[in-house]
Amino acid sequence: MSARPPLLFALQGPWRRVFYVAVYEALAIAVVTLALLIGEQDLPTASGLAIGSSAIAMAWNGVFNVFFERWEARQPVRGRSARRRIAHALGFEGGLTFWLVPFMAWWLDVGLWPALLLDLAMLLFFLVYTFVFTWAFDRLFGLPAAAA
Repeated sequence: MSARPPLLFALQGPWRRVFYVAVYEALAIAVVTLALLIGEQDLPTASGLAIGSSAIAMAWNGVFNVFFERWEARQPVRGRSARRRIAHALGFEGGLTFWLVPFMAWWLDVGLWPALLLDLAMLLFFLVYTFVFTWAFDRLFGLPAAAA
């Protein structure tokens, strides 16, 4: 399978990661805040949880993607198949859960179990969101050099 040319322009290296994270998290903050407002949280609680979760996710994203792309560069098969995208999404979200559950419990002043349930609900959404966002991002800006 040959790589398609990007729809907009090729984006590589650190700028690719920075741009990816910024756009991904801006959309995530909006979605999480809206969902929490619908779930009857007040605006300061909803936006604080969304922004705090985003900060944690950005830090984890930076660490996770560096290691994922190093692993990816050593693979004999190039490109990002559905299987590889699923592995990426599961790895990212699984690690993020480890960091977010204690934060959510503290921020919302609830136990770890309610925080885990909230995180699992968000996880279901974000697994799909991560898969679709990354596919669209790669389509618009091309695959990273490690996968091309």
